[in-house]
Amino acid sequence: MHDLLPFLPVSINNVLDSIPYFMPELYLSLLFIVILITDLIFGRNSEKLCRIVACAGILLVIQRDYQQIDLLLYTGQANGRFFFTEMLLLTRTAISFKFIIDVLAFILLLYFNWDNKLIAHRKGLSDLYSIIIGSVFGLHLMVMAVNLLSIYLAIEMVSIASYLMVAYRSESSFSTEAGLKYVLFGAASSAMMLYGISLIYAFTGSLNLFTGNLVTGLSQANPVAVAFALILIFIGIGFKLSFVPVHFWVPDVYQGASTPVTAWLSTLPKIAAFALVINFLQPFIYYNHWRAFDFRLFLSAISIITMIAGNFAAVLQKNVKRMLAYSSIGHTGFALMAVVGFTFNHSELTYYLAVYAIANIGALALATYFSNVAGVEDMSGYRGLGFKYPAASICFIIVLVSLTGLPVTAGFTGKLFVFSAVYGFYEQTHNLMLLIMMITGALTTVVSLFYYLKIPFNLFLKRSNSVANPMEKSQNIVALAIIISVMVILLGIFPNFLLKGL
Repeated sequence: MHDLLPFLPVSINNVLDSIPYFMPELYLSLLFIVILITDLIFGRNSEKLCRIVACAGILLVIQRDYQQIDLLLYTGQANGRFFFTEMLLLTRTAISFKFIIDVLAFILLLYFNWDNKLIAHRKGLSDLYSIIIGSVFGLHLMVMAVNLLSIYLAIEMVSIASYLMVAYRSESSFSTEAGLKYVLFGAASSAMMLYGISLIYAFTGSLNLFTGNLVTGLSQANPVAVAFALILIFIGIGFKLSFVPVHFWVPDVYQGASTPVTAWLSTLPKIAAFALVINFLQPFIYYNHWRAFDFRLFLSAISIITMIAGNFAAVLQKNVKRMLAYSSIGHTGFALMAVVGFTFNHSELTYYLAVYAIANIGALALATYFSNVAGVEDMSGYRGLGFKYPAASICFIIVLVSLTGLPVTAGFTGKLFVFSAVYGFYEQTHNLMLLIMMITGALTTVVSLFYYLKIPFNLFLKRSNSVANPMEKSQNIVALAIIISVMVILLGIFPNFLLKGL
């Protein structure tokens, strides 16, 4: 104990100096506590109040996110600032990712209350709002983590919140089964990642990616052992990205969870995981003597296999949520193309992830709408509903066109940016894997037409013998879908509206 006393003043000063760079996260911590207390005080009547507090709190966090840009510029640290004894790194890119996560979290907080099956939960949604805020806190940590210990803790925080969200509707046996599968797969991937981290520490005596001798130590260790350890770590990260071969949990979990929870899982953790991958790769890429493990070859192979597996499996699906689950796997493979380019001009990746997330939330919100008004879950149940619910159906077509990547939507512009970045890098290196990856991306985009267009085909070109009786109007979802549809068109025509903010 006495040996630690000389270090206490330095540690305390480090913590105090770090607080200004951690303000959005402190606000999230306070918001989490406020929602818990609100739920405890008002009991069953607290649901609406907790929702209002959560939405207002997230808006305040968004405002704090943008203030961090000025903080970095004011302190002369535009390239980034390490804090909390170099456990976290705040950069302009990290702020962009946090901003996207918080805006999407605000949209989803509104959407959670519009799903009939979810709001029928006997306990209400008050607990769910506190879980959501806790998850956002973990997502912020994932975006900034640069120490293997902070990376692991951030992923686990998000994972635990995700387990609770998936199994929240516990009266459904399928939802409970999905939650159990998610926990089992998550525990396995977590154990593998922790084993990989322990191997890295054994080889180098360090856990920090940017300081110490982690990269140099690994470059001097046995390449086979280093490759094994790094692959184990990527299994843990890949659990959040849902790339092949750690994707088996996705279809059942996405189908079994409530649709707003599926929208959450398919967007926010994935965006944070890509930010984490960027942080993880940078020190290895910038180290000129790194030869122990070919990240480009590894991620290229993962990208190609993931695009093929996700898109071709989606063609065979009949359930809308299950189809969107497999398509989300395919989109992960496509987004990995931007990472493989290693240009570290992250605007292409952040733009693509942002517009994908917006369109995917729109598609799942409309799946909720048709479940609310017509009680349909499979694509065949959409037959003839296009003329009965024209506004929702047209919006569905727009967001699916964006997910496919057709002009003039934001999805097309996002894919164009990614292809351009990868092709530019291919011209410099003439790497064969980059060419194969681009060809695979183009071909799987064509394949995606076959399953995305099944929904418009059933809505407008098929006739149903039965007449659906409206169960509920769900006008809130239609309004959200119209806003999202306008956004994906405007961002496709004027991408600079989003790129300037990134």
